[in-house]
Amino acid sequence: MLPAEVIAAKRDGRDLEPGEFSAFLSGYRDGDVADYQVAAFLMAVYFRGLSPEELRVLTREIIDSGRRLGFEDGGPPTVDKHSTGGVGDKVSLVLAPLLAEYGLRVPMISGRGLAHTGGTLDKLESIPGFRTDLPLERFEEVLVEVGCSMIGQTPEIAPLDGRLYALRDVTATVPAIPLVASSIVSKKVAEGTGVLVLDVKYGRGAFFHDPDEAERLATTLLDLAGEMDLSASALLTKMDEPLGTAVGNALEVREAIACLRGEGPSDLRELTLVIASEAVSAATDCNLDTALARLQEILDSGAGVDRFRRMVELQGGDASVVDDPEALPRAPFLTELTAPDSGFAGGFDALEVGRTSVMLGAGRRSVSDRIDPAVGVEILVKGGSEIEAGQAVARIHARTAEEAAEAGKRLSAALTVLDHPPRARPLVLKRLPGDD
Repeated sequence: MLPAEVIAAKRDGRDLEPGEFSAFLSGYRDGDVADYQVAAFLMAVYFRGLSPEELRVLTREIIDSGRRLGFEDGGPPTVDKHSTGGVGDKVSLVLAPLLAEYGLRVPMISGRGLAHTGGTLDKLESIPGFRTDLPLERFEEVLVEVGCSMIGQTPEIAPLDGRLYALRDVTATVPAIPLVASSIVSKKVAEGTGVLVLDVKYGRGAFFHDPDEAERLATTLLDLAGEMDLSASALLTKMDEPLGTAVGNALEVREAIACLRGEGPSDLRELTLVIASEAVSAATDCNLDTALARLQEILDSGAGVDRFRRMVELQGGDASVVDDPEALPRAPFLTELTAPDSGFAGGFDALEVGRTSVMLGAGRRSVSDRIDPAVGVEILVKGGSEIEAGQAVARIHARTAEEAAEAGKRLSAALTVLDHPPRARPLVLKRLPGDD
């Protein structure tokens, strides 16, 4: 197998033989194929795609690159969710302890930020001391004790995906449907989850702007999950403006803790409850309406906070921040952006907000970039809100005055002010597979 021939074959649209593709991937895993060659291959896949057989080969190679966990101990059902990437999406931080409080087991192997979207691991690591690199034995112990644990890929779990994930982020190949599908499904199979709920986002801040394209991704994910004997459902959700108000790692942890206390923004609560009820319904004999009502009671009671606190403590984090979120990292320079005119907020463009957050240091522009946990943006008005000229519409958390000024310019361009309320669109567009 010559790597250049494999790259050329995919560049020219030829389907690879399973053995040929496996040899290329194992060569990369073993160090015989270079990063730059795989980067070229990923770009070819972006334009040419993968056949169903190639997608199965890629997914199985990723799973087989590490260990595959199993939870056949007679304990609670295992459930998980995955978002295809959004701005301000901190649902996992709320969902995992919420489902654990319900009585399910939530083994989450999560990712870092990609391009303009945030990553669950980066958010968690804004908590001083929090370890997302637990040994698998400790991961399983936390699961038994708390009901949920959240880590990243390790040398033991889907390590090939971790390397591909980092390359995709810096080579503009993130929104390739087969690469997205193989990355998500392989991690969830390897972590041993029995039920998966997919949050497939569309809109300006998503990797797939068009809902039809997002639905194509959802269908690919569901088909691939079925091939891997994983029970899955999908929700198409809009990402035209940030989810919740906070965009930035420590800021989003604060907002997630507020949501676990029964507070927090209505859109974050709504999406968390919808995804959680899907998971409960699939894993138990409870119907969606009953599951939703019970989960709402748990969220409103604040019972999930203790689960989150215990998970933080057992994963090496400073659990005191759960009771005092203001102790999380804070940026030294804060400034507010005001509305230029009176009218109705058309919403902040999620893509531009995400890019602004990356510019401030909350995301990466190259693999080696370090994340600043304190910086980010708070969106103070949502689409449809009536606003007055001079009203504060966003708050910028920056390291310097110069960076804050640049962020202000970007955010000003990202906000539209209308003379009439914008047309409302539902947060959840569609459920797949649909109800018969």
